[in-house]
Amino acid sequence: MENQNNSKIVPIIEPVKQQVKSINVAVDAMIANGVKFSLVLNPTDGDFKHIADNDIIKSLPRLSSEKDNWIPSYIYRNNGYDLLKHADKHGLSGLMIIFPNGANVNDTNTMEFLMNDRIEYIVSGNLGANRSTRARLLRTGKSVISLEERFKDLTRNADYANNTDEMYSEDFVYYREDGLAGFADYTTMGKNLIEGGMLPYAIAIHLTYLKYEDQIYVHHFVSDNNFNQTNIRGKFREAAIKIEPFYRDGGYVHTSAVDELIEKANSDNGYPGLGYIKKLSLMNHLELINRIISD
Repeated sequence: MENQNNSKIVPIIEPVKQQVKSINVAVDAMIANGVKFSLVLNPTDGDFKHIADNDIIKSLPRLSSEKDNWIPSYIYRNNGYDLLKHADKHGLSGLMIIFPNGANVNDTNTMEFLMNDRIEYIVSGNLGANRSTRARLLRTGKSVISLEERFKDLTRNADYANNTDEMYSEDFVYYREDGLAGFADYTTMGKNLIEGGMLPYAIAIHLTYLKYEDQIYVHHFVSDNNFNQTNIRGKFREAAIKIEPFYRDGGYVHTSAVDELIEKANSDNGYPGLGYIKKLSLMNHLELINRIISD
C-alpha cells in the first residue's frame, strides 16, 4: 500500500473530540498531499466515551467525494451486523476492521463476519504471541496487519531516566516472513489516551531510531532537575540538549524532527510547548519507519 507521495505509511486515525474542525483540517491536508489514511468511524475514546451517537462521517462531508483516498475502518466489538449496516448506509467498501486486543478466531460469528466481501483489511493485536490466530486470519484471504503496543508507557516522566535506551520493535524485519500485509504500532504515544494533565516534574523526549539493521530502539532524553514543576523551559533544554551528541556519537541518521529538536535546544526561545514536543516525537517515528521500509 503506497501513497501518491511515495510514503508507505497509512495513518489509522481515531477521533477523540466531538468537535470535528481539526479532523476536517487533517483530512483536507492529507488528501491535498496524497496521503492515504484510515479513519475510525465508530470512535469510543475521549468525548465519544459519553456519546451514544458517534457516527462522525456525517460531519465530514469531504469523505463522501474522496472515497478512493481513504480507508473506512471500524473497531470490532461483537457488532459486525451494525458495522456492515453503517457501511451500507454510506456506500462504503474496502473496509478495515480493527481488533485492538486481538481477534477471537474461535468465535464463529466473528469469522463469518470477516469473510464479507466488503472487508479488505484486518488489523489485529497480539498476533506475535498467537501463531494460530495469525494463521486463521490469513486464511480469510484478507490483508492482515499486526497491531502491537511497543512503547512502555510510564506514569512519571522522571522514571524514564532509569532505563534511557530500550528495544522498541523488529516488526519491520519479519512481517512479510509472517505473511502479513503490514505492521502497526501506537508510535511513542502509547495505547491509552491520557486526557488533560498538569505541569510535569520532568520532561522526557522519546525518539525512536535504527540502532541495528534489524532493531528499532527508543531513547528517552530526560531532564535533570526534576524536583518541582517550575522552569519547564529549562527542563526542556536539559533534555533536548542531549539529543545532538547522542545522534552524533552513535552515527545515527537524523530525521527532520530530530533536526528541529536540536535547533530548539540551542535557541534561547526554543521551548515549543508540551504538545509540540509530542508532535515532534510522533513525526520522528513516522519519518523513521517510512525511511526504513522504503529502502
